[in-house]
Amino acid sequence: MPPSTQRTGNSTFLRIWLAFLNGRIMVALLLTLQHAAGLVWQLPPVNPNTLAVCVAYLALTLLARILTRTVPSPQPGPQWLPTIGVDIVMFGYLQLFVTDVLSYTPLYGLPVLMAGMLGTLMMALGTTSIITILLLAGSLWLGERSTADSAQRYMQAALTSIGFFIVTYLVHQLSVKLHAEHALSQRNRMAAQTQEDVSALVMQHLGEGVLVMDRQDMVRLVNPSARLLLGDAAPASMPFELSHSPSWNPLLALVRKTFDSATQQSADIDIPQPGHSPMGLRARTWLTTPHASAPASSQQEPGDLLCVVFLQDLREMEARLRTEKLAAMGRMSAAVAHEIRNPLAAILQANALLEEELQDPVQQRLSQMVRQNAERLTRITEEVLDIARVRHQIDNVPAQGISLDESVRHIFSDWQMQNPSRRKALLQLETGDAQVNFDIDHLRRVLINLTDNALRYMGPHEDSMCIHTGLTPEGLAFVRVWSDGAPLEKSVEQHLFEPFFSSESRSSGLGLYISRELCSRHGATIRYERTALVLARGEIDGNAFTVHFPKSLRLPGNPSLFDTIMV
Repeated sequence: MPPSTQRTGNSTFLRIWLAFLNGRIMVALLLTLQHAAGLVWQLPPVNPNTLAVCVAYLALTLLARILTRTVPSPQPGPQWLPTIGVDIVMFGYLQLFVTDVLSYTPLYGLPVLMAGMLGTLMMALGTTSIITILLLAGSLWLGERSTADSAQRYMQAALTSIGFFIVTYLVHQLSVKLHAEHALSQRNRMAAQTQEDVSALVMQHLGEGVLVMDRQDMVRLVNPSARLLLGDAAPASMPFELSHSPSWNPLLALVRKTFDSATQQSADIDIPQPGHSPMGLRARTWLTTPHASAPASSQQEPGDLLCVVFLQDLREMEARLRTEKLAAMGRMSAAVAHEIRNPLAAILQANALLEEELQDPVQQRLSQMVRQNAERLTRITEEVLDIARVRHQIDNVPAQGISLDESVRHIFSDWQMQNPSRRKALLQLETGDAQVNFDIDHLRRVLINLTDNALRYMGPHEDSMCIHTGLTPEGLAFVRVWSDGAPLEKSVEQHLFEPFFSSESRSSGLGLYISRELCSRHGATIRYERTALVLARGEIDGNAFTVHFPKSLRLPGNPSLFDTIMV
């Protein structure tokens, strides 16, 4: 028999226990009504004391039902006296002292069933034994008061007792089986709940998009990554039909092929996006396992099988590959740049010594060319080391800050002079004399990267590009490059500042990455946002890249040349 703590906390046995208590109330109510009717109509005559006993029994059954909160311990003990004990006493009293033509022996079945279902085997057999003694004592009692054949009464009592013992054993075995089945169902339910929780947690944090679809093109389940890929095609309510979005017909065709062939499918598909380049996805599909309970010869219903679809953004996969390539390139370029720097230093020193001895103007010009190119190579090696190094500081902090407005005006003027007819922008400089701690060459590189990108995608108007400097309410200086180009795709926006990522094959994909690294080294930040700008032709939406500069001009000390290499 299971421990009492398990039996007490079992909801199934609690329901059975309450059912027995309700049955006791019904029996007590019927007995009370029977004897009340006999007392009123004298059919048959009833002793008022018997009616009082029945009313007391009804009160006790109601009290037991009201006060009940848990199933009593199945072991024999005083906890059963208010129920089984009261029943045996009440039914024994009726059997022995109520003299009428009715037999109350069948009522003993209530405590027998209660003990067999809710108690231990010893408890059940003990209860049946007490009832057997009462039946035999009743036969003896009635035999002394009656001249009828007592052998028949003893035989009837014996047969009734044997039946009660058989019922006790069978009911107890049923109780054990019921408890075992309940325990098994509880373990299975907990295992299924655990599996469901783990699956939900994995799906919520899985980088791949996951869809669960049926034969009717209904999406039954979708994780956040897949919802991001679906965009407007995924409403908030579940389930939903994907066939309403024609752009996703290639995926639906792959899912239908999976159902028709009943085999795994994998393909790279292009999802058209109006106004943007198609979104490349790698899709893999599997069918769920058919129910084991279904006959092998029967065909599965359409709702029985589901198709699980895994979606991967090809651009994101390419971004991971680029990151791995960059890590390898970073290690190699840092080692090569470090090895080149020492010979370059020797060349510069030797050229400086040689330059002191040269008198011929032609030779002096050649020496100057050697010096300029060697210095240029030195700067390139330093930049390679800077890009390959995870840094948040700048190597050479300028003695004084630079004027943001003046620097932006000068950089824009140099950039515009290369193609005045094409390179046009609205210049709004509003920081006054505010200074920022930023290397002028690095600021030039950041702004040229941003203006080149804006030039590639902006419209034909004079104010299609706007370069704006200003101060935030917190006093931070910023420079913003805005253009009226089309909005970026979500998949592109996620990887804007990753190395080697570009939506065009002709671009290296390093411009924004280098800009971010340069800003980070100076304590500045760069971010993208889709924002509207009020122009002479109205309020126009556009793409804006904003660089926010730190408020303080003081930076930490210079880092060592041998910083941590990015891996």
